[in-house]
Amino acid sequence: MVRTILTHPGGAHKDDLLAVCVLIAKHGAPVVRRDPTPAELDDPSVAIIDVGGVHDPARMNFDHHHFPREHAPTCALSLVLDHLGIYQDALHFCDWLEPAEWFDSRGPNKTAKWLGVPRKAISQLNSPIDITLLRRFARTTQLAAGDPLYEFMRYVGQDLLEYLRVARERIEFAEAHAQRWSIPRGDELVEAMFLPRTDPASDEPSIAVGNYIRAAGLEQTIAAIVYPDRRGPGYGIGRYEDHPKLDFSRIEGQPDVHFAHKSGFMCKTSATDPARLRELILASWLE
Repeated sequence: MVRTILTHPGGAHKDDLLAVCVLIAKHGAPVVRRDPTPAELDDPSVAIIDVGGVHDPARMNFDHHHFPREHAPTCALSLVLDHLGIYQDALHFCDWLEPAEWFDSRGPNKTAKWLGVPRKAISQLNSPIDITLLRRFARTTQLAAGDPLYEFMRYVGQDLLEYLRVARERIEFAEAHAQRWSIPRGDELVEAMFLPRTDPASDEPSIAVGNYIRAAGLEQTIAAIVYPDRRGPGYGIGRYEDHPKLDFSRIEGQPDVHFAHKSGFMCKTSATDPARLRELILASWLE
């Protein structure tokens, strides 16, 4: 068991703060901000974050600063998430993680260039929440349960771990039940992902399908998703990632379509026959 979480003193960054948040949520151990001793580097009951010059998960050492220049962008949070077996899911579902890796290992200029935005955009995205948390964390030398900052950091870690746990459960649910449709349309195929009604049902069927598509690497392939309507016996049909060839407002006059969003991104239908659901997708396809 981890009895102490140790990270460097002085200025704090998003990666070390979030790594500590995750470990607080996992272990509930107190936090110390100072350089580690050799004995602590060898002690797996002391989790050492972003300092120490060692990456050795078996001894709970998570530092990346000794990695060579050509190493892929990595930060302390990456190492902790990988140790917990959830790094790949975090990359898929936490869009902020990869920019955080770039910022911490490459700096703001290279991060802005990688993102394709002006350098100023990096600071424009800063929030007073970020600034205050980092500033307050940097001013501490130790934190323990009951301290307001410690408890807030526990919330952050708990929410991140819970978010990734639920995302993984939804992926596994969709993987077990979803069907990929390749719908002929002339010389082309319209690709859709269909989640049938199940018992028990997914708590968020559209999100489950979307998570599965991302995890399976099908973002550039799937045009539409079809999922059980939580408010009725029929189905919702939506365009995946705003696919430009689908406009469901085109079918709002169909007798079995009881709602079609005016912007065209989704509709609700009482239809349950897969053949009819495929017809509605084709009828929404733009020439």
